[in-house]
Amino acid sequence: MKNLFVLSGLSLVGSGFSRKSAALLACLLLLAVPLLAHDIPADVTVQVFAKPEASSLNLLVRVPLKAMRDVNFPLRGPGFLDISRADQFLNDAARLWIAGSIAIDEGEQRLGAPRIAAARVSLPSDRSFQSYDVALRHVLGPSLPGDTEIAWDQAMMDVLLEYPIQSDASRFSIRPEFARLGLRVVTVLRFLPSGGVVRAFEFTGDPGLVRLDPRWHQAALRFVRLGFVHILSGADHLLFLLCLVIPLRRIKPLVIVVTAFTAAHSLTLIAAAAGAGPDALWFPPLVETLIAASIVYMALQNIVVGASAVDAARSRLGRARWAMAFGFGLVHGFGFSFALRESLQFAGSHLLASLVSFNAGVELGQLAVLVVMVPLLHLLFRFAVPERIGTIILSALIAHSAWHWTGERWNRLRQFAWPAPDLVFLAAVVRGLMFAVVIAAVVWMVFGVLTRRSGSRIADEQRERGA
Repeated sequence: MKNLFVLSGLSLVGSGFSRKSAALLACLLLLAVPLLAHDIPADVTVQVFAKPEASSLNLLVRVPLKAMRDVNFPLRGPGFLDISRADQFLNDAARLWIAGSIAIDEGEQRLGAPRIAAARVSLPSDRSFQSYDVALRHVLGPSLPGDTEIAWDQAMMDVLLEYPIQSDASRFSIRPEFARLGLRVVTVLRFLPSGGVVRAFEFTGDPGLVRLDPRWHQAALRFVRLGFVHILSGADHLLFLLCLVIPLRRIKPLVIVVTAFTAAHSLTLIAAAAGAGPDALWFPPLVETLIAASIVYMALQNIVVGASAVDAARSRLGRARWAMAFGFGLVHGFGFSFALRESLQFAGSHLLASLVSFNAGVELGQLAVLVVMVPLLHLLFRFAVPERIGTIILSALIAHSAWHWTGERWNRLRQFAWPAPDLVFLAAVVRGLMFAVVIAAVVWMVFGVLTRRSGSRIADEQRERGA
């Protein structure tokens, strides 16, 4: 950076400036370098405690001092922070970069600006933020000795903010906007409600409005929206849905197939949220590989149907496809759980309501896709390409994409070591097999009921024709 300024100043010699003027300008630019804003740090971790007490909401915040840009802290010696002269700079940084990056609501009312009750420098080795009480005593305690030798870009800044509130039993929401502190900012927030258990949150960047103690309908609305957006943004789930729809575009078969898919992924999604699925590192890439393989299988089946008489094969396909949709839906449910895992921290005490709401959002997203997809397929097969050829072409394109996904995900899966066959692994396998047996029994019973109904309906139609 300094060389750039020197070159910029000296380059003015050839553009009308005298050598003396250019040299003077280069020196001024060099002197200005220490006053420029600090570089944006790559990774920043912000720790926050939030606790309502009587008529005040206390916020304890710890951030790296190097994230406080545009604040030139007083230094001494070879880059050591001059702690004895840093108080005013710490208060300015707390007001500009911390208090100015947080908005808090009590109920539906926005709280005013907080009072900066304390701001101090801490050593990077300090562990007081492991609990609220210890952190509070630390922040309100004596500051570091003035002769402490600590590099300014290694120090931590601890701040206590006090917000006036109506009651400590109110419901609070927070909108942290710490993303500007670094290129990647992780915020760890712990909320200590009055008379309740600690709720921990962890998010990257700016998460928007976070309800620290949501009501059930607030959590439900958030997860309905999350499920709706997730199904619309998931290319693999959309292609699987398209594979289900291509040969079956009548209302009744579609309702049965989509309902079977929804019921299946709801089961595994709830089971995964309850901790029934493996928590090993190899499990997510295994599920993603199986999802891609399921799309390949369904697409190839569509090609086989398209190569035959579609009208004759469609009825047989409709009776069997709901079972395949159910089976593959169990796998897709684990895929949904991976996307939902990080968001469950926003459910508060309404875990079941949030899971049901997420499934409802997924179902609404699927219905929205079907509303658009089915008419487009009708128009395509009526005016652009015959249904038989169109089914083969669309399914071949889907199979091609899904095959590449399968290969990429399989290569990623191979990087993980498979678990050793110890007692823990065998117990997990037994639990999985028990779950599979229960699901298979349910599928067999439902399939038997539908088969008997279909058989009796066909027999009635035959008797009517004979009469």
